[in-house]
Amino acid sequence: MHLLEITLPMGYPESPPSISADVPYLPKIHWSKNSRLKDVICQFQAHLKILQEFWNTMDEIDKVLWIVDPTKPSYAMSHRRIALGDDCYILLQVDARKPNSLPECRFLGTDGKLDQLIINWRKNRKKWDTKKKFHENLAAVLDFALPSPPSVGDKAKDDEQADCGICYAKHLPVDDELGAHSGCATDYMCENPSCSRAFHSVCLRDWLRSITTTRQGKWEMCEGGVEKSDTDALEASFQAKKIGRSRIYTLVLWRKWLGGRSAFLGG
Repeated sequence: MHLLEITLPMGYPESPPSISADVPYLPKIHWSKNSRLKDVICQFQAHLKILQEFWNTMDEIDKVLWIVDPTKPSYAMSHRRIALGDDCYILLQVDARKPNSLPECRFLGTDGKLDQLIINWRKNRKKWDTKKKFHENLAAVLDFALPSPPSVGDKAKDDEQADCGICYAKHLPVDDELGAHSGCATDYMCENPSCSRAFHSVCLRDWLRSITTTRQGKWEMCEGGVEKSDTDALEASFQAKKIGRSRIYTLVLWRKWLGGRSAFLGG
């Protein structure tokens, strides 16, 4: 079901009404002095028929591929972040006017793991065939077996385990300032089997850095802790860059978590 909102201007009916709806783009309304509101509705219904090919393509993507974002897409959304495995993702922007054409894409994850996929994309993008199904084209261009979406049970377990214990998000925001970690999922896990709490290494590193008077940090999920000496290992593992306002904003959230939900062991 689609909802159409029609706004009548002060000069109606001489002036045309404006419309808004949950669609990727709105139709251009043709209006004359003899037009009526039913004409607007008919034009919108015709527009929905045009968009049906786009929605069929998006439904195919959601059904066949491992979508991590958005989890509840609206009719207007034309982007999908698809998991490729090994903490690597591809962010696709589908053209609503030409849904079977080559989409815009952006790769997210560790550079070393994405190098070959980026090379394949650049080399094979001209092989995209609008007559083939979207996921078949994507697999062919990437020259890569795309993973299927997880089962309902596995997905529920993954969602429970994968939220970061510091920022409470599964994925970092998509932001150029985060460099290779832009949009990445949690990549560090507590070694205590009874906890197995997941973290973003970026979050964990800054949390450890914030501990100025103690040698070990402890979170409420278990009795385990992380030594401050682990900061050096984390630093070497991802060579984080200095980050601007997005890091400052996130750090405020981390400090709230530190102040209200954690305890520290004395030195």
